Amino acid sequence: MNAAVLQMTAGIDPAANARLVIDAAERAAGEGAAMLFTPEMTNLIDRDRARAARAITREEDDGVLASAREAAVRHGIWIHLGSLAVRREDGRLANRAFVIDADGAIRARYDKMHLFDVDLPSGESWRESASYAPGEEAVVVDTPLGKLGLAICYDLRFPDLFRALTDAGASLLAVPAAFTRPTGAAHWHVLLRARAIEAGSFVLAAAQTGVHQDGRATYGHSLAVDPWGDVLLDMGEEAELAVIALDPARVAEVRARIPALSHRRTIAPISRS
Repeated sequence: MNAAVLQMTAGIDPAANARLVIDAAERAAGEGAAMLFTPEMTNLIDRDRARAARAITREEDDGVLASAREAAVRHGIWIHLGSLAVRREDGRLANRAFVIDADGAIRARYDKMHLFDVDLPSGESWRESASYAPGEEAVVVDTPLGKLGLAICYDLRFPDLFRALTDAGASLLAVPAAFTRPTGAAHWHVLLRARAIEAGSFVLAAAQTGVHQDGRATYGHSLAVDPWGDVLLDMGEEAELAVIALDPARVAEVRARIPALSHRRTIAPISRS
């Protein structure tokens, strides 16, 4: 089965970002992809909170989501929107992923569970929790590529989430991201390969790249990693679309070779005297 990965430089205008998704869906379907994967914050990257707040809507009013659903139907392709910034019913914001089928129906939603609150040695400071509420549930969904487990960016650093996804049957893991350049250069490849190896699963990580309109810079290097940890695709730093072939039989082959999933045990808390 073929999967398409969109690496993009999202800006502050959701309508412009929607056009990128529409074009990518058409191209991906034309190249034989069963499913398109987009990065975190596909609809908007804007660290000006006041300006961003005016552009973020409830999901039923989000133009990028509506455009993706229409494109899925038009081109007969599934789309994983890595995430959108949307407004929840309680007025708080969510960093939410969507899986859309070829009929335009939303098959799954996932709200990012782990929020990026860090001060980097480079001087960059991020407080995602100042604007966003965390999700509470892990999500696995059936797709043409197999059972897909959903994660978003900073979730990558928390292996317990990925254990929950594989315990629920995931054979493919999506990790859309907008990684900073310092953390990307240090940890992106090794963490994605580690998640693939320990889960015995494919990992697809569609990423934001380049310098965005709001001045932030993201790492790029969208990856496809196979269950053995081999990098099948590294998109470098250019904003582009790539199509990669995935062999579902590879999951069973690797899991039979190293049956780590069947050997996992629940570790009791350490008692302290």
